[in-house]
Amino acid sequence: MSNLKSTIEVLANEFALSIVSALRSASIDELTGGFGAGPRAARPGRPAIAEVGGRKRGRGGRLGRRSAADIDQMIESIVSVLQQNPEGLRAEQIREALSCQAKELPRPLADALSSGRISKTGQKRATTYFAGGTGEAGAAPAGAKRKGGRGRRKRA
Repeated sequence: MSNLKSTIEVLANEFALSIVSALRSASIDELTGGFGAGPRAARPGRPAIAEVGGRKRGRGGRLGRRSAADIDQMIESIVSVLQQNPEGLRAEQIREALSCQAKELPRPLADALSSGRISKTGQKRATTYFAGGTGEAGAAPAGAKRKGGRGRRKRA
């Protein structure tokens, strides 16, 4: 057993010496750039950063941060699509018309609603968006709260 132990120690020392000599003969660029991996290589267990539609998308498919100009451009696109469809469109239809991902719409839609560029009627999947500050006849203005709601009715 002691013979096996001494053989393993000799081999380990030789291996360590060969690694040290390889490191000494390597250039600084080789040492700082990793071992054949590119500068944007993924760490083990993590997906690489992919670029989708000009924006970087990392872990979980999350989109990269958009600038205010990007969001303003998206709002302009939404308004122009809605102006071409005076009967209004649902978010899914807007997304198809603009060929964008569903993740890209909530922020520009909310900003356009708050600025009065568009209006909406309905709730959840039945929400229909319109160009301008008013939707269909009798529609509540954007941001208006509905009276009543869940809860007990007051008796007269």
